[in-house]
Amino acid sequence: VFHLFLHTRKKMRLLLFLIICQCTINSVNTHHASNPNVILLMADDLGIGDLGCYGNRTLRTPNIDKLAEEGVTLTQHIAASPLCTPSRAAFLTGRYPIRSGMAAFSRVGVFLFSASSGGLPSEEITFSKLLKQRGYATALIGKWHLGMNCESSNDFCHHPLSHGFDYFYGLTVTNFRDCKPGQGSVFLKGVQKSLVIPIQIAGITLVSLAIVQYIGLLKVPFQALAYCLLITAISLAVLILFFYHFRHLNCFLMRDHQIIQQPLSYENLTQRLTKEAVQLIGRNTDAPFLLVLSYLHVHTALYASESFRGKSKHGLYGDAVEEMDWSVGQILDVLEKYNLSNKTLVYFTSDQGAHVEEISSSGEVHGGYNGIYKGGKSMNWEGGIRVPGLLRWPGVIQAGAYIDEPTSNMDIFPTIVKLAKAQLPSDRIIDGHDLMPLLQGKVTRSKHEFLFHYCNAYLNAVRWHPGNSESVWKVFFFTPNFSPEDSNGCYDSHVCFCHGGFITRHDPPLLFDLSRDPEEKVPLTPETESHFYEILRVIHLAVDNHTRSLHAVPDQLSWNNLLWKPWLQPCCSSLFQSCYCDYDSEGSLSEGHPG
Repeated sequence: VFHLFLHTRKKMRLLLFLIICQCTINSVNTHHASNPNVILLMADDLGIGDLGCYGNRTLRTPNIDKLAEEGVTLTQHIAASPLCTPSRAAFLTGRYPIRSGMAAFSRVGVFLFSASSGGLPSEEITFSKLLKQRGYATALIGKWHLGMNCESSNDFCHHPLSHGFDYFYGLTVTNFRDCKPGQGSVFLKGVQKSLVIPIQIAGITLVSLAIVQYIGLLKVPFQALAYCLLITAISLAVLILFFYHFRHLNCFLMRDHQIIQQPLSYENLTQRLTKEAVQLIGRNTDAPFLLVLSYLHVHTALYASESFRGKSKHGLYGDAVEEMDWSVGQILDVLEKYNLSNKTLVYFTSDQGAHVEEISSSGEVHGGYNGIYKGGKSMNWEGGIRVPGLLRWPGVIQAGAYIDEPTSNMDIFPTIVKLAKAQLPSDRIIDGHDLMPLLQGKVTRSKHEFLFHYCNAYLNAVRWHPGNSESVWKVFFFTPNFSPEDSNGCYDSHVCFCHGGFITRHDPPLLFDLSRDPEEKVPLTPETESHFYEILRVIHLAVDNHTRSLHAVPDQLSWNNLLWKPWLQPCCSSLFQSCYCDYDSEGSLSEGHPG
C-alpha cells in the first residue's frame, strides 16, 4: 500500500507539473496574441493582378510576396467601396460609408480640394482612437483623403490628429495628375464640358440683351449689362486662377498640423515616407504602436525615384509598384532588426482596384492590372473591389495559407480593436468581423453572409454566401455603361458614374455565381439557374433588413461640402506668395535601391 501511495504521489506531482507548464504556455501565448504592434500598409489604386503572390509573373514584388509566404492570403478580400474616400472611411471605422455620410448622392464621390468643408465626422470612432486609448502610439504616414477643416483654415476638425493619430506626415487630400507638372489634368476635360453650356448661355444672353437694347425693343440699363459682364468675367477669372494654381493650393505635405512643403515635391518621396515609418518603429520598440503607412503609389500622377525609374517591364507604373515593394521590404527589415516580427501584425491591401482608364497623354498605360476580374476603380464589378489582402504574424496566424472566403477591409477594425483588448463600440453597428478565427484556422467560414456594394450612396450590388453552400451569389441592380461599349471601363469620362444616363438598371437584377464565374461573364437566368427567384427573394429580404439599419446622417460629400471655400484654404506663406514653402529637410535624402 505504501509503495502504491508513493507511486500515486509521483504521478500527481508529474500531473501538477504538466498542468502548471500548460498554464504557463497558455499565458505566454495569450500575451503573445494580444496587444501586438500593428502595421497597416495600404496601396492606392493597386490591381490585385499586379502582385506576384496573386499571379503576376512580370512585376517584381518579392517583399510583398514574402508577406503571403509567411502569412495568409485572402482571395476574396473586398473593399467597402470602389473609390478612395468612402473606402478609407469604411476601413478606419469598420462601417459602410453610407452610415457616416461618406458616400455621395452627387456625381463626385471623393474630396477634390484641401479647402472643402466635408470630412470624416468627429462622431465616428476609428480604430486609431480606440488603440490610442489602450496606450498605443499611433501614426499615419502618407495619404489621408478624409477632409481637414470645417469652419476655418486651422480648426483641423477632420484632420488625422483629430481621429486618434498622435503623428501625421503626409497629404490630406490625394495625389492628382495636376500635382505633377507635365502629367496633364484630372479636371480639364470635366471643367471644359461643364463650362461650355453656361458660357454659351451667358454669351447668348448678353449679346441678345445688347441687340434688344440697340434696336430699341427693350430698355436695358447699361449698368445692368456692365454688371452681368463684370460678374461673368470675374467668375471665369477666379476659376482660371484656381486651376492654374491648383498644385500650390491642394498638393502639399504636412507634419502634424504644419504644412512643410507646398507644393509637394516628388523627389525621393517614397524614401521620405519610408524613413518616417522606419523612425516611428525605432521610437517604439518597447511599447505597442499602430502604424498606418498609406502609400501614394500607384495613384496618378505616377512617379518613381531614379533608382527605380525605367527598371520594370511595365513602364512608369511598374517602376512605381516595384518602388513600393522596396518600401515594404524596408519595413519588414526594421522589424527584424528590432526583433519585433513575432510581436507585429502586418496587413497589406489596396483601397480599391486598379484604375483601368488611366492612360497618359502620350498613350502609356498608367493604370494597373485587375487580373481576370472585370472593370476597375469606381465600379462594383470584381475588378473594382476585389483587392489584395495579406496578413502576417509569425507564430500566431497560419503561414502560407489561402482563405477563399468573402472578407472585407472593414474587418480590420474589429480585428485589431479586439487584439488591443479595447471595447468595440456598442452604440452603433459595426459591419466588419474579427478575422482572427479565420486566420488561425479555428473556423473555415466567413461571418459575412451578405456584403452590400454601394456606388457612391446608391446600393449597386449584393453578395450572398449561404452557410450551406460553396456558391457566392452576386446580384447587380444597375451596371455602368462602358464607353466605348466594347471596352472594360468608362474611358470617355475617366471614371464610371452611378446614376442617370451613365447606368443601365436591371429588372430582374443580373445574377452571377462567383464561385463558378468569377469573371462575371455570363449572367444567370431562370432557365440556367433553377433557384433564380429564390436567390433574388433572399437577397431582397437582406436588402430590406440592411436598409432598415441605416439612419439619416449629414452628407459629407454634398456639393456644399465638396466645393472650394477660400476661407478654408491652408497656406504656409500667403496667397500672394502662391502658398510656397519648403521646410522638409529630407528632400536630399539618399535614395533606396532595388534588390
